[in-house]
Amino acid sequence: MLEGGEAVAAEQITPLSNKAINTQPITPGLVEERAAKHEGLIDNNEQSANLQVLFQEVAWLEQVIHQVIRSYLKQEGHEHHWQDIPVPDLSNDQSRYAQDINRWQLNTFERLALALAIAPSIRPEVLDVFFGLNQMYQRGFTEFGGISDKAFSGFMPTGQTLNFIIAANDPLWRSHVMAILGGQHILQSEQVLSLQTVEDNQPPWCGALNLSPQWLHYWLTGEKVQPELSSGFPAHAISTPLDWQDLVLDYSVLQQIAEVQAWLSHGETLMNDWGLSKKIKPGYRALFYGPPGTGKTLTASLLAKSTGREIYRVDLSMVVSKYIGETEKNLSKVFDAAAYKNWILFFDEAEALFGQRTSTTSSNDRHANQQTGYLLQRIEDFPGVVILATNLKGNMDEAFTRRFQSMISFKLPEKEERLQLWQNAFTGSCELADDVDLNTIADKYPMAGGSIINVLRYCALAAINRNQKTVNHADILAGIKREYKKDNRTL
Repeated sequence: MLEGGEAVAAEQITPLSNKAINTQPITPGLVEERAAKHEGLIDNNEQSANLQVLFQEVAWLEQVIHQVIRSYLKQEGHEHHWQDIPVPDLSNDQSRYAQDINRWQLNTFERLALALAIAPSIRPEVLDVFFGLNQMYQRGFTEFGGISDKAFSGFMPTGQTLNFIIAANDPLWRSHVMAILGGQHILQSEQVLSLQTVEDNQPPWCGALNLSPQWLHYWLTGEKVQPELSSGFPAHAISTPLDWQDLVLDYSVLQQIAEVQAWLSHGETLMNDWGLSKKIKPGYRALFYGPPGTGKTLTASLLAKSTGREIYRVDLSMVVSKYIGETEKNLSKVFDAAAYKNWILFFDEAEALFGQRTSTTSSNDRHANQQTGYLLQRIEDFPGVVILATNLKGNMDEAFTRRFQSMISFKLPEKEERLQLWQNAFTGSCELADDVDLNTIADKYPMAGGSIINVLRYCALAAINRNQKTVNHADILAGIKREYKKDNRTL
């Protein structure tokens, strides 16, 4: 058996328990003593305070674990309960972690879950006690859960580990674990904790209990970082430094965009104060369609920026999974977080997944249609704003498009709009030579705004390679030629 990271001899077990493991006795102030061991190793600054409070939480967790095992195995001191151990008081603590604990109003069970997930990153040795052997079977205790591998030789807690700590001696408290690991819990909605996915034939709680690296980084440094794009969270934040005056669109299109903006600004008032929640489904769904480079993504980003929202682009290439149910679980994390944090969800190139469904001639077809059906339902039930963008509206499933409140066509810009785009692109960036006539270029070469920006980039590189800042007519023509070539067009 292991105790405090060191091997110890097992007690002689009795036929009644069939189990034995050594634990440490509780003494007054032991939690503070354990935390204080690390205090002298840390400088006295904000990061020190942030780290110190995490040591304190894990020291409390360590004592709880030992008391739970002591009670479970009927060892000396089993008559005590782990709830007799004082929970660290964070009510006046100014560390980042304490502020979030107080803001979320977490109870003791929820703080235990957090401390358990933090322990492998802060003090992994406190979990070594779970490596103790069941002497009857000469193997680990099944009820402890946990996993370990070559990359991390320590004990990685699972959902079952959390269940053991909370409910081993109080079986009805299993409901607290179920609530913490449920998708609607604040720690799940905030993307703080997650339970690793397991194979279909395994109990769901045998998945590792993972702590978000972004949250740990924030609690240690005070620096917030966005969730990283991954198969487990197939979305990432997008933004733009531009403003509405940089967006050049037809007036009728701008009017339709204004409707989406009005919903973002006043939708909650309409639903709650005006009573529309009794008559219409929550949320707002918009479809942007048109050729590439016509401003669909920029418009979505500006809608978020102008209304103080965050917008997350869902990466459809990471959505489809070969495992039945995996796609739904990963997308559920995105939808749950977006609903909780009031994000706008943006699906680009949506025809890749929301196109016309195929006939179910194979299991792969049925799986693909199942994933599409799941997404359709989640989008329809999503209480926030969803924007889908596609280059090929004709390929979209008709049953799907009927679910949209707004369908906005982004067309290639006309001559006047192209001239404004050319002027916006070069103003404040490059100097134009006397032989450059933007009016003639706008008239002669139809292009989308995104292509014009690509021409600007090409011209700027050409000019700086000449140690100049002036762009001439030949530079612009060469850039246009490159853009035309992408679409198999010629000047």
